[in-house]
Amino acid sequence: MKAIIWGKFRQFMRKPGALIIITLICVAFSFVLGKSSFTKMEVPVYNNGDNSLQPILQDLNQSDSYSFKEYSLKEMKKKVQEGKAAAGLKLGEDSYTLIRVADTADVMLINRYVEKYYQNKQQKQLLLASAEQQEAEKIIDENEKNPIFTILQDDSMSQKKSTYNQSLQALFGFTLFFSIYTVAYTVVEILRDKQNGLWDRFILSSTSKTQLYLGHLLFSFIIGYIQIIIIFSIFNYGVGVEFNGRFYWIFILIIPYLYAIVALAILLTGLVKTASQFNAVIPLISVSFAMLGGAYWPLEIVTSKFLLLLSKVIPITYGMDLLKTAIIQDGSWAELMLPAGVLLLMGTLMLGIGIRLIERRHI
Repeated sequence: MKAIIWGKFRQFMRKPGALIIITLICVAFSFVLGKSSFTKMEVPVYNNGDNSLQPILQDLNQSDSYSFKEYSLKEMKKKVQEGKAAAGLKLGEDSYTLIRVADTADVMLINRYVEKYYQNKQQKQLLLASAEQQEAEKIIDENEKNPIFTILQDDSMSQKKSTYNQSLQALFGFTLFFSIYTVAYTVVEILRDKQNGLWDRFILSSTSKTQLYLGHLLFSFIIGYIQIIIIFSIFNYGVGVEFNGRFYWIFILIIPYLYAIVALAILLTGLVKTASQFNAVIPLISVSFAMLGGAYWPLEIVTSKFLLLLSKVIPITYGMDLLKTAIIQDGSWAELMLPAGVLLLMGTLMLGIGIRLIERRHI
């Protein structure tokens, strides 16, 4: 097995271009699509020159993700139409108008943030109207410092689920997406070895089939692991992306995901006959998995029950869940057991079926 891994590494070192190119593309995509959260996303606002709306604008600017700036109505609409802003706001005392060109992920998140602000504002107004103003304000302040209810866990959980970070969403999504290509194009060497007759020579040697498969699978896993660590390290140490103090968790979190992807590649290897067929199938599988698994956009904005159901059988879904729960939502190890367990189960099933198909076809 060691000889197979060493041989694969020597062969890889002669032509490392594919890995380098895929890594650079992944870094570029992640940076371009996630750069909006390195700085605050600007949202143009029109308030009709009403100074009474300034407190609303100041409250909205408390966000860590958005910067609300005043413009004339014409300038605000122009920015949205030219794509310089995802959406524009026309503020009112008790309502707002969202101006957008298309319903993108950014538009939905802006709308959710502003809608939540107005809902909280209306709730406070209702409470103030039900009692004397000074007494009600005192009650509000006391309740914010010392909440009446003790069921804080449910509220914090709902806040965790709505937590969103554009830079980490893009980084996690594209890294997991491009790792499929890296792993798949190393596993496909099994098909090439069979076509070239090398597989029969390996079988006739003293190397057992278990060692033969383990050698190929471990090599694919290691290459994928190295690529992911390099990408995350570039963003952590080079770009300055904050992983909430949990950067080194990634070294463990990606193991179940990579195991499932290696198993997926083995399954596809068993389903196709030639390397050319494999190369044609991989882009279709990887792109569709990325779209359905939440790599391109967060699953929280998907409303189709059918698409959400499909996402339950896709490894990227659970890989994203692992990384987002641990890094963005500050989840505990206990919360990570479910997605990790699902990935390990999926990987074991796909690996068993894939090896069985490869052996049957070889016979």
